[in-house]
Amino acid sequence: MSLFEEKSGVVVCKTDWGSWAQTIDDVMIEVNVPKGTKSREIKCNITPKSLTVSVQGKEIIKGDLYTTVLADECVWTIEDGSLLRIVLVKSNRDAANCWKSLLLGKYEADLLAFNNMEKKLTLERFQREHPGFDFSGADISGQYSGGGPRLD
Repeated sequence: MSLFEEKSGVVVCKTDWGSWAQTIDDVMIEVNVPKGTKSREIKCNITPKSLTVSVQGKEIIKGDLYTTVLADECVWTIEDGSLLRIVLVKSNRDAANCWKSLLLGKYEADLLAFNNMEKKLTLERFQREHPGFDFSGADISGQYSGGGPRLD
């Protein structure tokens, strides 16, 4: 996690199995699994266009991703036998590539969460373009498609 992400936070979308969030580069997924789950009990299949996750033989997530990822760069880990973390690496890494949902038609961010995600990604892009400035406390207002955001 970059210093910017630590200071400005990410917008989390809650689901029945856990949550997901995103940055310009990545989509982070956290899946709550039964305590004591071993890595061998997890099947995580990531392709450029789809994701399937099964835990102890039970399918948790399955479907087409919102957009493509670099499957060879994606990773998953199990923490304390109770939390599965998956990091999907976006193939299109720019602030305009804000995922509206994790999968096509599933796990959509509500309108407020999506708006906040777009703001965070825009601030992240500004931070990358101007590394000497601290945008972590900035607020953005304005249009996101075509009108250009304004830093307040």
